Amino acid sequence: MRSVRPVPCSPLPCLVLVAGLVWAVAGCRGESRSAGAGRAESTAWKEPSAYTYTLESAGGERLVIGTFRVTVRDRRVARVVGLDEASRAVVRRSPATVPTIGELLKELAKARRDGADTAQAQYSTAGYPLRITLDPSVNAVDDEAQYVISDYSPGTG
Repeated sequence: MRSVRPVPCSPLPCLVLVAGLVWAVAGCRGESRSAGAGRAESTAWKEPSAYTYTLESAGGERLVIGTFRVTVRDRRVARVVGLDEASRAVVRRSPATVPTIGELLKELAKARRDGADTAQAQYSTAGYPLRITLDPSVNAVDDEAQYVISDYSPGTG
């Protein structure tokens, strides 16, 4: 009969497991806070009735693609200028499809309500969005959207 001697066990596998769990939990907690902070910032900004901004819209198979200079009056798009070939084609075909910043924020809120895989925004210190990234389904092709907002000027519509 053989004699069995206990072999000392290394604590390394246990430490690696615990470190992985701590990292995973910390990552989830960070996402919750940043998502909440983004929502809080978005409610701080109230869309003025008149403003101008530049919109760079990209991603997916969508109608509004390109870079636009948008003038808003009474919270409605009053004038759109296409700044590149793609946006000029949109302006020729259907200028009414170019959104206000308020409409972009509504699209973000709807994506969050609908459980989109990605529905994120980065905000300026003044509270208006600088970038909105949407992807309803990470497994779907060409359903994502990315909006970059620049040259925002309130009250100049």
